[in-house]
Amino acid sequence: MKPLEKLVRPNILKLKPYSSARDEYKGKVANVFLDANENPFNNPFGRYPDPLQWQLKERIAEIKSVNVDQIFLGNGSDEAIDVLFRIFCCPGTDNVVAIEPTYGMYSVCADTNDIEYRPVLLNDDFQPDTEALFKAIDNNTKLLFLCSPNNPTGNDLNRETVENIIANFDGIVVVDEAYIDFSDNKTMLEQLESYPNVVVLQTFSKAWGMAGIRLGMAFASPEIISYMNKVKYPYNVNILTQTAALEHLADYDKITKWIDTLLEERTKLMERFSKLAICEKIYPSNANFFLAKVTDAVKIYNYLVDNGIIVRNRSHISLCGNSLRITIGTPEENNTLIESLTNMPQL
Repeated sequence: MKPLEKLVRPNILKLKPYSSARDEYKGKVANVFLDANENPFNNPFGRYPDPLQWQLKERIAEIKSVNVDQIFLGNGSDEAIDVLFRIFCCPGTDNVVAIEPTYGMYSVCADTNDIEYRPVLLNDDFQPDTEALFKAIDNNTKLLFLCSPNNPTGNDLNRETVENIIANFDGIVVVDEAYIDFSDNKTMLEQLESYPNVVVLQTFSKAWGMAGIRLGMAFASPEIISYMNKVKYPYNVNILTQTAALEHLADYDKITKWIDTLLEERTKLMERFSKLAICEKIYPSNANFFLAKVTDAVKIYNYLVDNGIIVRNRSHISLCGNSLRITIGTPEENNTLIESLTNMPQL
C-alpha cells in the first residue's frame, strides 16, 4: 500500500481534533467531575459517556481476539463507512470502487461526500471480476469495498480472490463482514497484521441481535483507528448503547445459540421455499437471509405485504432481476411465510 500519509486527506493530516473534557484527565482516578458543564443530579445519564468506549472495547477485544487499539465503535457500521470517506477521499477529486450488487450505503456515502462511485459488476456466480475491478482503479482511487458475505446475494466472496485484491491495491480495502457469523469462512480479522491496508467492518445488528441500539465495529491497524477517532464526533456512542452492549455481551453463549438456531432455520426455510410453485431458483447463502428468483417478484411482494409479511424486493438491483431477499425469522415467522405463499392465489 501507499504510505498512510499519502492516502489521508491533507486537511485531516493537519486536523487538530476536538478535545473533550473526559479526554484530558485520562490516566487519573477522579470522583468529583466539575469539568464538562453537566447536570450532576441525574446519574448516570447526566454525565457524558466515555468518548472512546474503553470498557466495551476491552470486552469486544476479548471476544474477537484483537487489541483494543484496533477497534473503532460507531453509530452503526454506517458511521464507520462515512468516517472512512471523510478521512481518505477528497471531494470532487477522489473515487471509490465497489462490487455490484452490494450494500447500498457505500454509494450513498460517496454521493453525500461528493466522491465518484465506481461499481464493478460481479460475474454470474456473484464473485468479483478481478480484471474489471483493477481496470476501474486509477491514481485517485482511495477506497475499495468488498462485502463478504455479500448483501443482497448472500454468498461469501472467494477468499483467494479477496486476498489477491488486497495485495495488489495500494489504497484502503474495506471488507464488510456484517454477516460473517453465519458463514463457514474465517474472518479477515485474523489477517489484520498481514494487511495494514484493510479495514474490517462488523456489527451488533445481525448475529448479535442488537440492531436497535445502532452499534457498529471497525477493525484496522492502530494507525487507521487513530485517524477514525480523530475525525469522529466526540461522544458518538451514547451511554445507553454502551451499557446495553456490555450487558448483552456478558452472556455470549446465548448469541452462539441464536446463530445455531438461525443456521438450522436457514436450511429448513430454503428447502421449503425451493418447493413452492413460485420459486425458480434459490441462490446459495452464507448469511441470515437468502436471495430467491421467483415467477413475479412484484406481485408476490405486494401479496405478502397485504398479508402483513414484509420481505425485500430486489428486482431493481443489478443481477437480481425478479428476486426477493428473505431474512430468516423465528420458526413461527418462517412457517407463516411458507403457509401464506402456499395458499397464494395463482398469479
